Amino acid sequence: MNIDVKAVHFTLHEDARAYLDRKIARIHNAENMIVDLLFSLTKDKDFSAEATVNFRWGVSIHVKEHDFDLNPAIDKMMDKLEAKITKEKEKMRDKGK
Repeated sequence: MNIDVKAVHFTLHEDARAYLDRKIARIHNAENMIVDLLFSLTKDKDFSAEATVNFRWGVSIHVKEHDFDLNPAIDKMMDKLEAKITKEKEKMRDKGK
């Protein structure tokens, strides 16, 4: 699984990256199905956290969240991402039956 994190309009400090890495660990059960996990964290008036997941079978999902602080934006984004990954896994499992 390739993980790419991009910070736009601000510097992503080591503690923020460690926080994101801890959140990424929540989806470890899907690592063998994911080819790319791409994050874009942007600071304008507030923080925007986006993630794109590319699965082995060619499906991509994208989620985006906003918040005034970076960590809550990451939390909301990862909650959505985890739900979408679980749903995609279930769809693929059901197709296999």
